[in-house]
Amino acid sequence: MGVEGLTTVLTVAGMGYFVAALAAARLFISSRRQPLGSYAPGVSILKSLKGLDPGMLDAFRSHCRQEYAGEYELLFGVGSLEDPAVAAVRELEAEFPERVIRLIECPERLGSNGKVSTLAQMVPHARHEFLLVNDSDITVSAHYLTRVMGHFAPEEARPFHQAPKPVGLVTALYRGRAHGTLGSRLEALTIATDFMPSVLMARILEGGLRYGLGSTLAVSREALGKIGGFPAIADQLADDYELGERIYKAGYRIALSSDVVETSVPAYDWRGFCDHQLRWLRTVRDARPGGYAGLIFTQGLTLALLNVVASGASPVSLWLLALCFFLRLSLAMTVGAEVLGDHQVLPSLWLLPVRDVIATGLWIGGFASNTVVWRGERFEVRKGRLIPAIDQRRG
Repeated sequence: MGVEGLTTVLTVAGMGYFVAALAAARLFISSRRQPLGSYAPGVSILKSLKGLDPGMLDAFRSHCRQEYAGEYELLFGVGSLEDPAVAAVRELEAEFPERVIRLIECPERLGSNGKVSTLAQMVPHARHEFLLVNDSDITVSAHYLTRVMGHFAPEEARPFHQAPKPVGLVTALYRGRAHGTLGSRLEALTIATDFMPSVLMARILEGGLRYGLGSTLAVSREALGKIGGFPAIADQLADDYELGERIYKAGYRIALSSDVVETSVPAYDWRGFCDHQLRWLRTVRDARPGGYAGLIFTQGLTLALLNVVASGASPVSLWLLALCFFLRLSLAMTVGAEVLGDHQVLPSLWLLPVRDVIATGLWIGGFASNTVVWRGERFEVRKGRLIPAIDQRRG
């Protein structure tokens, strides 16, 4: 098979992925219309903080404005009381005196993942049976806790039939709020039109999710204890993925909430955008090498463009490009606008072909090494663990 034939086959396979992802999105839209009932257990929300993020205080406020029938508390963990984030927590306490808000100093470093080290030190201070972890920049709706925690309802309390496995973890989709720069816009577009469709596809292909998303990790203490608690993943880069996978392997089910949260995307420059994308890609390759290779089928638009070049712009290749572009736009609008409610997707659609070509290049770059940049430091990812890069250790 020549280059033209190969790119034709891959383009058709990519179109098949777009169609399947559209079907997965429609199934999710249908499933989230089902009611969850009124189960509202007590929950401790844990947030690991380091420095100030854009819009962080507004994100905190959204957690204080929950219309939730059960009890909940907000715990904020910092490595030092000198951290700038402490002032934001103090301001939140003054603004919402009716809420249970506590600041906890977590000075120990239990592993290379500072966030998980902080979470592990916060758990003993939490009062409730259920714990919910999300990032400092996550903004949520007023019904967030209701829609997330309802999944933990005992089987007999559920208003509709579900699988017999108990729910051990609940996670949620998210959209990105860009901040001005091209890198930030590309990152938000990637979340809405590439990453979230792949999550919905995985949910269908694997009969449910087998990992968590850092936007929301609601877990029962029982399930967390079965995997050794947070210290067991203190050296993992993809702590959200590892937490979900280990809970799934421990015999629990992972539920996907109908609620969509919002994350603040930093104002990345070009280097920052590439570093972040490569960190995610190399983490995926380390965790699921077969799945990473399969990402070639998500590159349909780039493959269609290569097919046009390989065939000398034959009529068939141009027809395939037009059809592939239509399916790509349909997927972007269905997941980005309809599933996620991301109002930035439509104005950014003109960037989609550019984003897809860049994404293919970064996917290829993901094979080049295991080195990632995280918070300004270089690490190697080996079996999910973060190991300081050689040049970093020598420094």
